[in-house]
Amino acid sequence: MNKLEIKKYILKPEDRNLSFRVFDLVECTQQTYLEPHKKDHFIILVIETGTLQLHIEEKLHYLKAGKIAVVFPDQVHFISDLSSDLKGKIILFEEILFCSDILKNELSTYNVNLSTQLNCTFLPKEDFEQSLHLVKLIKSIYEKPSLIKKEQARFHIKIFLLGLIESVHGLHPILQHETVDKPIYVRFKKLLNEHYKQHRTVQYYSEELAITPKKLNAITKKHCGETAIQAIHKRILIEIKRQLIFSDLTHKEIAFDLGFNSPSALNKFVKAKLKETPTELQQELAQMYNA
Repeated sequence: MNKLEIKKYILKPEDRNLSFRVFDLVECTQQTYLEPHKKDHFIILVIETGTLQLHIEEKLHYLKAGKIAVVFPDQVHFISDLSSDLKGKIILFEEILFCSDILKNELSTYNVNLSTQLNCTFLPKEDFEQSLHLVKLIKSIYEKPSLIKKEQARFHIKIFLLGLIESVHGLHPILQHETVDKPIYVRFKKLLNEHYKQHRTVQYYSEELAITPKKLNAITKKHCGETAIQAIHKRILIEIKRQLIFSDLTHKEIAFDLGFNSPSALNKFVKAKLKETPTELQQELAQMYNA
């Protein structure tokens, strides 16, 4: 499976200096979005009228008017079942525009499980209209960019994202109580995404975070409802599923890529977690994505 880069969407020479792209949704759904793939950039889908189904990893989201979806880099996704009256916008943008520094610092408490919570959001009519107005401003700049306007578009995208994050924050009460350990949970998730192939012990992550394994377990249990080792195993399983269905690697190659010392170790891990072999899981996933 190909990993599509934002530079692939260059339509005119001046696009080369832009960190974002904006298109009509129908225009894009007629291209690569109908096949499972992943990208090196963020995607925002804004639905004005009509409906579509957005598959992200193994979850299916039904998008309709008033809904906004954000797909994060490396999330496997595709679009299906578009209605004939579908209308909306799609924005592609690079990591540099995702409020990263703000979310890592002063807004770190908001940066909890955003990669799934932003996958599908329904906004009240007034908030949606404000978001849509920003999208149209961004699209007008994309169509006729200038040095100053490009900077304006960057700010518009950040304002759009911050508004969306604030809305999502209100929908998840678990995030509303300020605690000193939220930044620790955010750091744990970041470390896990970076090192899950090499390190899969609670001890490693607790040492990196300068806390005890017991404390780390308490924090993960509080913020995602699972222990640290469950979170670690869940991240490994996500990658196993991705590679089984979207890569051409053999089970042996997948095993070594993900840090298992043998294919039998991979088999044992999958069997213990899902009660099926990698081959059975691969067949199940193939049916799911080809349905």
